[in-house]
Amino acid sequence: MIMPNPKRQPAVTLPLALLASLFLASIVIPLAVMSIRALSSPEELKEAILNATIRNAIILSFEAGAITAALSGIFGIPLAWLLSRFRFPGRSLVQAVVDLPLTVPHVVAGIAVLFVYGRQGLLGEPLQQIFGLRFWGSLPGIVVAMLFVSAPYTVSAARIAFDGVDRRFEKVARSLGAGPWSTLWRVVLPISWRGLLSAVTLSYARAVSEFGSVVIIAYYPMTAPVKIYDLFLRFGLPQAIAVSFLVLVLSMAVFFILNLISRKPRSLT
Repeated sequence: MIMPNPKRQPAVTLPLALLASLFLASIVIPLAVMSIRALSSPEELKEAILNATIRNAIILSFEAGAITAALSGIFGIPLAWLLSRFRFPGRSLVQAVVDLPLTVPHVVAGIAVLFVYGRQGLLGEPLQQIFGLRFWGSLPGIVVAMLFVSAPYTVSAARIAFDGVDRRFEKVARSLGAGPWSTLWRVVLPISWRGLLSAVTLSYARAVSEFGSVVIIAYYPMTAPVKIYDLFLRFGLPQAIAVSFLVLVLSMAVFFILNLISRKPRSLT
């Protein structure tokens, strides 16, 4: 077995650490500068907190994001399981279709969604006439737009989580008499649940931050990204900074809580 030479490690480690530091700095510095700018104007920050329309926009984003994440988990995780465990005709095509929204500009995705769920859309018009369910300019429309661009993240991440489960555990469970459903619930899910939670969390994050597809089908009611864009156009950067900072703080709080949940140990029994 060839062991790495400790004396040569810095020659590799230092350049990689430098590149990693530059990458982290490209994320941290803009957010830090924005946060400092927001905190330096407490009046604008207080005004943003007390503004009912801003609060409603932020609440709508997190509400629609939570619904989207739940739906992506309900429908995306089973698809991820099929892609992970079965080789069937057209599997590559299905995977390509799942990944397609990741390559489409989100404004284009919004237009595509509008053709299906819009006022005269393929499903939007009959659903409005038969059930009174309206998608344009409403929470359902925001959810379907978010779902279109965020569900692929759930499927891809959940498939990786399932791929990480050693199939020998499943074979042992089946050899001991466990059925397919019992093996799934008692073996696979307890092992992969952290990865699945991360998959849903990733979809939630993508949904909350979505702008391009949402603004096409539902400019009103405004989600937080649409509201920030609207404030920027009407009042300039100072108003947009305050709301952006609030969304950043709330998003970090949510992800911190989810991270704590994912760290909790869970028994296989």
